[in-house]
Amino acid sequence: MKHFTKKHLLIGAPGTGKSSTLNYISNLGYCCFPEVAREITLSAKENGVEQLFLTDPLAFSKALLKGRITQFKNADSAKEDLVFIDRGIPDISAYLDYSQQNYPPEFAEANTQYIYHKVFHFPIWDDIYISDNERYESLVEAKRIDIYLQNTYKSLGYELIHVPKSTIQERAAFILQHQKN
Repeated sequence: MKHFTKKHLLIGAPGTGKSSTLNYISNLGYCCFPEVAREITLSAKENGVEQLFLTDPLAFSKALLKGRITQFKNADSAKEDLVFIDRGIPDISAYLDYSQQNYPPEFAEANTQYIYHKVFHFPIWDDIYISDNERYESLVEAKRIDIYLQNTYKSLGYELIHVPKSTIQERAAFILQHQKN
């Protein structure tokens, strides 16, 4: 009998606290997979490209799709029954739609081929939003991205579980409480 791993996804615009909450959940001993976009962005910077998504959105997105599919498959082979993942495959389509980019059908196909069990949405929270070296979006842009993310996941049939604006510990507790269902 094949082992089934539930994949719980953390989504939301940049700067909403996903990674901090995921790190906290990981420190509690749960299997977690971090966001792969930062690795791609840092690698591009090492090769002289400041923001690969802005310079070549499709190249960035193809690398991201490959990384997220690999991450999904690695989650499938995890020994744990449950894993938490920072951002999912449909995020890529949402960002490409946001930036009004045309993209090949492989992206939409991946959205329906790789399915997540639960999707936790982190809402925009003006008070905690900050930019950093890999996060180039303004707060206004982040708010628009959030709309695209929500619409993309809803159009794929996902029910979004909205994470309350609270401390990292309370957000983690909220997610862990919902993982039991």
